[in-house]
Amino acid sequence: MTETPKPLPTHLQLPMVPLRELVVFPHLVVPLMLARRQSLQAARRASKGDGLLFLLSQTDGAVDNPTPQDFYHIGTVARVLQLFRVNDQTHKAIVEALSRAEVEKLGFSRGEYRARVRCLAERVTASPETEALIRTVRSQFFTYAGSVVTVPDNIVELVGIIDEADQLADTVAAYADLGIDFKQQLLGEPDANKRLQMLATRLEHELKVLRIQRDITDRVRDRIQKSQKDYFLREQLRAIEEELGRTDPGAAPHAELEAAIGNAGMPEAALAVAKRELAKLRRTAPMTPQAAVCEEYLQWLAGMPWQHRTDDNLDLDHAAAVLDARHHGLDEPKRRILEYLAVKRLRGQNQREPILCLVGPPGVGKTSLARAVADALGRKFVRKSLGGVRDEAEIRGHRRTYVGAMPGRIIQSLRKAGTCNPVFLLDEIDKLAADFRGDPAAALLEVLDPDENNTFSDHYLEVEFDLSDVLFITTANLASAIPPALRDRMEMIELSGYTLQEKLAIARRHLLPRQLEAHGLKPRHLRISDAAMVRIVEHYTSEAGLRVLNQRLADVCRKVAARLAPRKGPTAEAASRRGRRAAQSPSASVSVTVANLAEILGPEPFRNDLVDRRRAVGAATGLAWTEVGGRTMVVEASWMPGKGHITLTGQLGSVMQESAQAAVTYVRSHAAMFGLESRLFDAIDLHLHVPEGATPKDGPSAGLAMTAAVVSSLTGKCVRRDVASTGEITLRGRVLAIGGLKEKVLAAHRHGLRTIVLPESNEADLVRLPDEIRRATQFVFVREVAEALQTLVPDAIVEPRAAEALPATVAAAAPATLPAPSPPPQ
Repeated sequence: MTETPKPLPTHLQLPMVPLRELVVFPHLVVPLMLARRQSLQAARRASKGDGLLFLLSQTDGAVDNPTPQDFYHIGTVARVLQLFRVNDQTHKAIVEALSRAEVEKLGFSRGEYRARVRCLAERVTASPETEALIRTVRSQFFTYAGSVVTVPDNIVELVGIIDEADQLADTVAAYADLGIDFKQQLLGEPDANKRLQMLATRLEHELKVLRIQRDITDRVRDRIQKSQKDYFLREQLRAIEEELGRTDPGAAPHAELEAAIGNAGMPEAALAVAKRELAKLRRTAPMTPQAAVCEEYLQWLAGMPWQHRTDDNLDLDHAAAVLDARHHGLDEPKRRILEYLAVKRLRGQNQREPILCLVGPPGVGKTSLARAVADALGRKFVRKSLGGVRDEAEIRGHRRTYVGAMPGRIIQSLRKAGTCNPVFLLDEIDKLAADFRGDPAAALLEVLDPDENNTFSDHYLEVEFDLSDVLFITTANLASAIPPALRDRMEMIELSGYTLQEKLAIARRHLLPRQLEAHGLKPRHLRISDAAMVRIVEHYTSEAGLRVLNQRLADVCRKVAARLAPRKGPTAEAASRRGRRAAQSPSASVSVTVANLAEILGPEPFRNDLVDRRRAVGAATGLAWTEVGGRTMVVEASWMPGKGHITLTGQLGSVMQESAQAAVTYVRSHAAMFGLESRLFDAIDLHLHVPEGATPKDGPSAGLAMTAAVVSSLTGKCVRRDVASTGEITLRGRVLAIGGLKEKVLAAHRHGLRTIVLPESNEADLVRLPDEIRRATQFVFVREVAEALQTLVPDAIVEPRAAEALPATVAAAAPATLPAPSPPPQ
């Protein structure tokens, strides 16, 4: 005798299992696969108790840890019939759905979801309308099940024998693919008649969609069959014509592509791949996507410059003339390029092409120098910018399995150049980036390795291409930003900034004539005095390169063009078409002098007097090197009564903060040398600041300037502001070598500083400086900090011998005495 199940209470507190992309309806027994820990814990709790469980669907099945806002508000109360393990990660639960229920409260505690729900009573009305709805829905479901393969046969048989309206509606809704949102609407409707009406409307819509889909499938199948039929007929016709001797070789399919492959001069390995792909193309139906992919691949293979090269012009005098005509100065890069040409002239084509990397601040002519090398050699020039490239496929290309696959930038550029030995410029190589798509710098290792790039393989071509004849030139602003493995494969050539005389010469010979031509002016229309040109360089630019100077000259030309251009009449193009002199060729001219320069270019944005040359207490002038060239830097120090704290401001990097700590430690340990008492440092707070706080700063070479500023502040003695210093210090007082010497000296020279304190280890680097800079500057080389302070703060050292040894004990008998600040210079 079967026991009648007890009716469910109206309100229940139950453990809950979240469901993904599934809605469970009453009257059904369904299996559930439980993989989440909280779901398994809820099912176990239910099976140990009365077996009741609440099933609730998520609004987004992709959420692994849903919150109460991620659920629908209507679910199903079910009873766990069986619970067993499937594997180590998954359990299976067989549950019987009992009743609809509405969520009143939902929470998560002790590793599981719990819900307080209210059961919804079923409403079934027996009427002729109900019987008609049952028959309609059953008939629609039979038609729907015959059109799809996802409905099992036993479910179709079950629907045929169900007479109850509520059970029929829930069974059809469970096994028809109607969408989660619509099924939730059905689950939330307790009235069986309304559910049947909703089902009848939705099933009718689904049947219409299925009929349209079937018609589309039939039409596509007919087109494919016709295409295959046409292909077979064409092949039979070609075979018959060949048998009768009526075949025209030039009219055969893909004859032009086959001829291009034969004339491309491919290596044997690449030619074998091309012939294999061509045979595959002939066996493929012309209208299929595979045929288009195969044909495009063969066009890439046939279009590559496998053997086509340009002859090098190895005339050294011609190359020197081209380089000198294009660029003023840059002696070191020019010398290296001429050496390369000389070796190539001796060895011929057997020379392995070097990988050159031009490193220098913006605007010094790295890109234009690479173009001049191409012109000197008589080679094609190709440029690709690597700034911001993050995808490895940009270098090596995509696999042909991807839709829209293409070769990488290297292969694309070589095909565009049409030769296998161009000058290939990889610009901004230090701006490469890496993310989830790969590391482009790693992909460049094979390209920029002279020992490996003769067998470069692009992912798209999948055959080796010889890059050993390509002259690769890269550019960068910072050598340290290039990955070490890539940097080791290249020969670094530094391009430093220009001196004042070099800038003036370049402006006269290159920049100004180019801007005059660009603005439709003749040399007679604009005259810039020498003093005005110097004023533009010194007070309207502050850079190592020439980019801003070129912009300022363009500003001058625009202002002159606006003054000289006629207000009415024909334009230059219209006048030239009529054979007359251009209307924009006035006879007037404009002279730019120091007196009217501000009227043309506006106020001076840069002033050399920003570096205060008056002696001051607690302010020293240092030199810094950045990716845009050298620059001067003021270090300020000040003290106030306190407890020995040190404050560092000015956006200082970690290395620069350590330099400041080392400077303070040195001064404190050598207090006797400066006439300071040891207890002084426990009674004051020190503040070191580097102005322009919005600009990040870092590096160890500010140690000398920081030490001078601290000594000056504590002793009240003035620092020589007409002297610049740079050098890293140690706690023992040694001054270590620094980098970027030329850029720093040029920055000091631009700001009128003619005395520079440098580490003795950098004395050999002076040979890299221009002669006029060496003659105009006094260099003071030091090994110890005390030697540097004798130049920077000459009055601060009162006991020179105290620098030789530290005191054995700290005198504590007398209280610390704060130094009296010196009056400012008048």
